[in-house]
Amino acid sequence: MADLAINGDSAVALAWKQIDPDVCAAYPITPQTIIVERFSDYVADGEVNTNFVCVESEHSALTLCTASSSAGARTFTATASQGLAYMWEMLPITSAMRTPVIMAVANRALSGPININNDHSDAMAARDCGWIMIFAENVQEAYDNAVMAPRIAEHHDVQLPIMTNIDGFILTHAVERMTPLDATAVKKFVGDFKPLYPLLDWKNPVTHGVMDGPEYYYKHKYQMVEAMEQAIKVTEKVFKDFKKISGREYHLVEEYRCDDAEYVAVVLGSSYGTMKSVVDELRAEGKKVGAVMPRLYRPWPDEHMAAALGGKKGVAVLDKHAPIGAYGALFSDVCTTLIDMKNAPAVYNYIYGLGGKDAKASDFRTIFEDMMSGKAAKYNFMGVDE
Repeated sequence: MADLAINGDSAVALAWKQIDPDVCAAYPITPQTIIVERFSDYVADGEVNTNFVCVESEHSALTLCTASSSAGARTFTATASQGLAYMWEMLPITSAMRTPVIMAVANRALSGPININNDHSDAMAARDCGWIMIFAENVQEAYDNAVMAPRIAEHHDVQLPIMTNIDGFILTHAVERMTPLDATAVKKFVGDFKPLYPLLDWKNPVTHGVMDGPEYYYKHKYQMVEAMEQAIKVTEKVFKDFKKISGREYHLVEEYRCDDAEYVAVVLGSSYGTMKSVVDELRAEGKKVGAVMPRLYRPWPDEHMAAALGGKKGVAVLDKHAPIGAYGALFSDVCTTLIDMKNAPAVYNYIYGLGGKDAKASDFRTIFEDMMSGKAAKYNFMGVDE
């Protein structure tokens, strides 16, 4: 297909159209609304066969999606911020029932104070609920992640729900150039949804969502842990298969000019693009710096992160959420990866971009300069006027 000028929300909706899920249940919330509005247009125009359900709340949306997926229907939804928070009761239930629901999350700051701009506080609040989580740097990746998500979540070795994260307004509303795939290629790549244990298979009856005593609760949680581990290998395989049909190559952990880097910065989402431009500037000045983005955030790609960060002198970890009373979640994950590493690099936590505060290239440059000069503190709030 020809290149498109399209915003991130519409790109996700286009991927959904090409996949043509069985069910979509959603409630509008900024900056996600365009996804379900645009997809509902496809439904109304008869361009997909999806049953679109307009529910009364985000909690109802995910409840319906969990039931729909349990019954054997490929099921999509989308939300952001307070909508994801309103779903919270259902998030661990959806994963525990092993229903591979596909959810697009337009990342937006959690209230309060009330804010509608981008940070990652919504995703970070949900990071341990048993959902696979992948992040996009740009609109192209938002589309590509949406296409790959069902192949990852629905794999019989995984059978877990997945969140495709896209930075609110920065990507959801920004128009960028994107190369979509042919719809036939997408349908073939994604394939049919074949649930492992469909609720409505009367020949092989199963029970979902029942009371679990301590012994079985523990076992079922452990099975989810094992499924998450399998998701690492499955995601790698899906990335490789996607390259064959698109020519676009993705990795669990993206690295930029890291081979000989002495200092690297770790970021999630759209900030990775800004960080890469800063790396280019400093490289032109002879500084050995690089950038890293864990595209797959849950499950945490521990071995791949260790390979990316091993042998460095310093690592700055940028968290785009407010870790009130603790270090940032991404920082903590990185520290866990490095804890047993011989000659582990020094690690510094930078909190930035809260509530949509601008993260400038000059700010990112200062992070590298602080590390190289030995001025970096362990814990930093970037851009705060004290």
